[in-house]
Amino acid sequence: MEKIWVKEYSKGVPAEIDLSRYTSIPDIMEKAYAKFGPRPAFHQMGKSITYDELSTMSKRFGSYLQNELKLQPGDRVALMMPNILQYPIALFGILSAGMVAVNVNPLYTARELEHQLKDSGAKAIVIFANSAAVLQKIVANTPIKKVIVTRIGDMLGFPKASIVNAVIKYVKKMEPAWSLPGCISFKDALAKGDERTFRPAAITLDDIAFLQYTGGTTGVSKGAILLHKNIVANVLQAGAWIGGFVEEGKEIMITPLPLYHIFSLTANCLIFSSIGALNVLITNPRDIPNFVKELKKWKFTSMTGVNTLFNALLNNEEFKSVDFSGLKVALGGGMAVQEPVARRWKQVTGTPLIEAYGLTETSPAACMNPMTLEEYSGFIGLPIPSTLVSIRDDNAAEVPLGQVGEICIKGPQVMNGYWQKPEETAKVMTPDGFFKTGDMGFMTEKGYVKLVDRKKDMILVSGFNVYPNEIEEVVAGHPKVLEVAAVGVPDAKSGEVVKLFIVKKDQSLTEEEVKAFCKENFTGYKVPKFIEFRTELPKSNVGKILRKDLRTPAA
Repeated sequence: MEKIWVKEYSKGVPAEIDLSRYTSIPDIMEKAYAKFGPRPAFHQMGKSITYDELSTMSKRFGSYLQNELKLQPGDRVALMMPNILQYPIALFGILSAGMVAVNVNPLYTARELEHQLKDSGAKAIVIFANSAAVLQKIVANTPIKKVIVTRIGDMLGFPKASIVNAVIKYVKKMEPAWSLPGCISFKDALAKGDERTFRPAAITLDDIAFLQYTGGTTGVSKGAILLHKNIVANVLQAGAWIGGFVEEGKEIMITPLPLYHIFSLTANCLIFSSIGALNVLITNPRDIPNFVKELKKWKFTSMTGVNTLFNALLNNEEFKSVDFSGLKVALGGGMAVQEPVARRWKQVTGTPLIEAYGLTETSPAACMNPMTLEEYSGFIGLPIPSTLVSIRDDNAAEVPLGQVGEICIKGPQVMNGYWQKPEETAKVMTPDGFFKTGDMGFMTEKGYVKLVDRKKDMILVSGFNVYPNEIEEVVAGHPKVLEVAAVGVPDAKSGEVVKLFIVKKDQSLTEEEVKAFCKENFTGYKVPKFIEFRTELPKSNVGKILRKDLRTPAA
């Protein structure tokens, strides 16, 4: 099984990557700075910074951490920001100084933030002012010694910076009152760093780059230890996969998913920066009308997203009038891409929606569909270079081709374990070094992998396995359905039955209509017994529908 997939993409895509090409993530960026210096690197709300400016400002920030805060290589620094220019500046400053970046969701509650800061041992945090009130509640209980605060407009230049920040704080009232004695502004930190000399750290591939925390869907979130090697490997792996479809120094990448999320972090921030692309940062992708307005300003070539985001765009009338003539690469990940969404995307944009698969623990890419794909395949693709995929049973034994089991992954992009949790690490690794993903799927004779569903989300109806992904994909094809989620609920007779949560596209949709549609498309035990209409579904920070929140008794 290990050799089958090589034949599928050997035309132009290497079976193996050369890890010696880079020594670290900063090495990737130094090469990009040297090659693409005057080109724009990141753009936010009308303001662009070039690769030269990114290099200068990130080193100033690194200097501040070294000289003012006296932090050492290996110390952890937290980043709690949406997609704003300050993020890449701070990130590359942290990494160039040999420190470890700890990405934090700006929407975290005080409890979640406290856990992550204490668990990671972060000594400093760069935080979005809108989240500062949350930090204020718990900062005394954490190892944080210095707080650097920034606002959305800080890098936008005068007078726009002042106007944007004033509107956010006083008109939209999105910044709750806060007090963090001793904090410093991001711009002041850059100024202080500029007064001293930055010293590039001696970094190896085996040094830690990120503590990337999992969502904590099965309990307290865990920090995946991602080495420079893991990230560099994934940049090379995915870069080789898309290489024939992108041009150095000519790509414009739309970046709506938050850079603190592993998908956007590796795919957008790092892979596309390594080829001199411009990342157009979308600070609030949930504001679809303004997102579409931004899209109309660009002849963009690439975009990443999740199924719910692509679906929301397709259901905006103005989106159809966007110029898609430059679009070459549209990548969907983070959750299953549904066939109705993929087909509509191709109809509207003229470009196929290519599904990729990965996890935080795999940096993230593990499988991707060939870039030559013209239509939705229903598969998460083939293993990318230097990656092995094995389908295992509960005893970690490989199952025959075509049989459903747990998807397990081996490759240089697989994490170095969970931070300070050896027992949790042992639970997810097989004796022969494969990472157990918790996802169920099967592999075809040609090496394509089909994702069936999360192991924990599977519904057991009278002894039969029902996979929510299948139910959701079919029901999403109903013309009156906007969004749908399927979960299992207890049943005295069957053990579990299927319950659907639906957001209507057409308000005339009835429960009877949905059930009739399901009876036409599913065998009896898969037909939902309960249907609940909602105005919206609970989602994660990247827009992934949270089934766990729908399974709670309150739901």
